[in-house]
Amino acid sequence: MITFFVAFLVSLMVALGLTYFVRNQALAWGWLDQANSSRKVHVRPIPRLGGIGIVAGFFAPLCALFLVDSGVGHHFRLHTELISGLFMGGAAIAALGLYDDLRGAGARLKFSVQLIVALGLYHLGFRIEVIANPFGPELTLGALSLPFTVLWMVGVINALNLIDGLDGLAGGVAFFGVSTNFILALSRGDVLLCLLMAALAGAILGFLVFNFNPASIFMGDTGSMFLGFVLAAVAIKTSTKSGTAVAMLVPVMALGLPLMDTLLAVVRRSLLGRPLFSADKEHIHHRVMSRMVLSHRSAVLVLYGLCGLFMLTALGLNFANSAQSALLLCGMGVVIAVMMRKLGYLDLGRAGDMQQRRQRNIRLRSLVKEVIGAVREARSLQEVWGAVRLLSEVLDVSRQELRFQHLRDGLLDGVVFETQRAAGLSMPFELRLEVKDEEVVLGSLLLVWRDGRTAIDRDEELALELVADAVAERAAGLLAVADADPARVVVLRR
Repeated sequence: MITFFVAFLVSLMVALGLTYFVRNQALAWGWLDQANSSRKVHVRPIPRLGGIGIVAGFFAPLCALFLVDSGVGHHFRLHTELISGLFMGGAAIAALGLYDDLRGAGARLKFSVQLIVALGLYHLGFRIEVIANPFGPELTLGALSLPFTVLWMVGVINALNLIDGLDGLAGGVAFFGVSTNFILALSRGDVLLCLLMAALAGAILGFLVFNFNPASIFMGDTGSMFLGFVLAAVAIKTSTKSGTAVAMLVPVMALGLPLMDTLLAVVRRSLLGRPLFSADKEHIHHRVMSRMVLSHRSAVLVLYGLCGLFMLTALGLNFANSAQSALLLCGMGVVIAVMMRKLGYLDLGRAGDMQQRRQRNIRLRSLVKEVIGAVREARSLQEVWGAVRLLSEVLDVSRQELRFQHLRDGLLDGVVFETQRAAGLSMPFELRLEVKDEEVVLGSLLLVWRDGRTAIDRDEELALELVADAVAERAAGLLAVADADPARVVVLRR
């Protein structure tokens, strides 16, 4: 136990110190998560590289074992496949997350790296070969072991990434998963897994000091994907040492909240015709805040309580027989059903218009793709406006305005593009989106409806935010060219 405590303490101190340093440097260098989207819960720019402290805190005591001559260190060094998988896979996932936090990585790049890492772990012996069935004999996967293992790895990595939507939520969820694995490993006398979980627990708590609401730094994709990777890998090792009656059920239950949220997101977006990897504001944590009318901190504490319930169920499954496991699962199923109904996921009244919304969203996605493609190919602000004008007719907008402003030689120049249509006589409803390049405001996109609406459809709002981002990116490039070469025709009139 002393070794576990030392590993916990070392990782805690490293995470504390490095997170503090990264937060201050990110503020100085402008590496911030901007509050420039309705998808964001925070209202001010926050540093987003806190995951560096988590990664370094986790690896610090493990690297020290290579330098210290001890029984635990010798035992650790003997497990070369486990060490190779965690160090190389963890480094690759952390590097991917860091690149995404700094430069932005597309879904294709993310899934390619995650797939390669998952295949590498499978080659090193991280394999799911048996699925539990408390109602009958276990299921041997056979040839399906490879795809199931890859699906588990990629799924958990992205589940922790998706749940990272409120201050302290992803770290707290991961900590409950770590605690479950530590208790299970301790009950089996598995020194190595206890050591890994103690190190990860210290790293998480060191980061949460700065991340609990109100957060002064976010973990970013560096931290969320790394936590998902370690928990996914350790869960496989934990399941292989479980009795076949509970193989994989325990880790699934331990990570119940992020896995359930991810499954709901996939089903929701598929049914509504949304891109699977698009952001929205209908995750479990968002609905807990809106449906239960809770503050940011209260919502996180409620979800901590739910994670605690999942944790107790996972531990119960480990020590229960088949009949008891079935009862536990049924009881947890009732709790989940009640929660889903409370949060509006089982609202049958909305099922009737789902097909209509799906068809509309598919058309909207096609339009946005066309508009963004035309914006990116525009060679002048006039052509940018020509591309954006396509929105007015399809969205039944009565008035649309695109405004640009540019500071040059101490003077603020500007130009306004505008179009109007006869589209209703009701009181106007306006939506104004800032066109921003990082913190620099380049202008705004205004849309006005007179069809009687008092709010904008969430899918339309998300689509317009994507258009505004594309306009900002292209306008920034055009204005930069104009500053570098005044002879280029990019005219802005007051």
